Amino acid sequence: MKRRTFFKTTGLLALASNLKIKAKVDVSNSKPIVISTWKHGVAANTQAMSIINDGGNALDAVEQGVMVPESDPEVTSVGYGGKPDRDGNVTLDACIIDQNGNCGSVAFLQFIKNPISVARKVMEKTKHIMLVGEGALKFSLQHGFKKENLLTEKSKKYWEKWKLEGNYDTNIINEENHDTIGLLAIDKMNNISGACTTSGLSGKLFGRVGDSPIIGAGLYCDNEVGGACATGVGEAVIKICGSFLVVELMRNGLLPQEACEEAVRRTIKKYDDYKNIQVGFLAINKNGEYGAYSIQPGFQYALTINNKTELLDSDSFIK
Repeated sequence: MKRRTFFKTTGLLALASNLKIKAKVDVSNSKPIVISTWKHGVAANTQAMSIINDGGNALDAVEQGVMVPESDPEVTSVGYGGKPDRDGNVTLDACIIDQNGNCGSVAFLQFIKNPISVARKVMEKTKHIMLVGEGALKFSLQHGFKKENLLTEKSKKYWEKWKLEGNYDTNIINEENHDTIGLLAIDKMNNISGACTTSGLSGKLFGRVGDSPIIGAGLYCDNEVGGACATGVGEAVIKICGSFLVVELMRNGLLPQEACEEAVRRTIKKYDDYKNIQVGFLAINKNGEYGAYSIQPGFQYALTINNKTELLDSDSFIK
């Protein structure tokens, strides 16, 4: 071996050691890949993968994927049919990011069924990243979105019963109070994009915004590394810039599973009441490897590889 080659090789090995890079597994058949949070991710993944199979890109796939639960009144934590705040208002948050790091976001948006598409318009039609409240609604209407009542009879009855019970604790760990959808996709061109959308915590204070529309908290992607999304109590995710943290941990050599586990440990350190909340992270890297981890048991995610979709149970810190 030539001297220059020797030093180059040993230098790369030392760098890999410092970054704690793990041995790669065979991921030759793992892309394209779509992964998303919770059981309504199954239908979202199916739509997203169909876009990719038809030659579409990851950005179109993630947008159209999460539009499925946004438009489904039976999904009571996303879009149309989402459970209202304590005053009876359905307010929505969403963000989207493409392979070039372009991103758009809306928060505290009312009367628009598909906030993810508004977020994409913010990304593509303005120099801003986030629009909120009345401004986001005005922008939506100017770009042809339809204003409509998002409070279904099912959610209204839930809210009326909830008011009578007088339970104003928004940190309860039941699944239906946390099942935001975050969706990540790598297309046939090996580009990654992500989308995240939610109606937020049911019974929240009017005006509350969680992690879902915040780039770096509820969602983050880097086309050199991979992507991550979060679900659960948004305040806890915001405290650690959760999704950005997961991606940076992967950048420094951790596998997606290891990165998600570390993010949960960081959350626990920052949140004294962690035993009474749920937070979960989902991640994929550019090799097509994936990971999922949560504080509490019960976090499920949908995984689609080779046009086969599975609903899987995440491991958790509390068993």
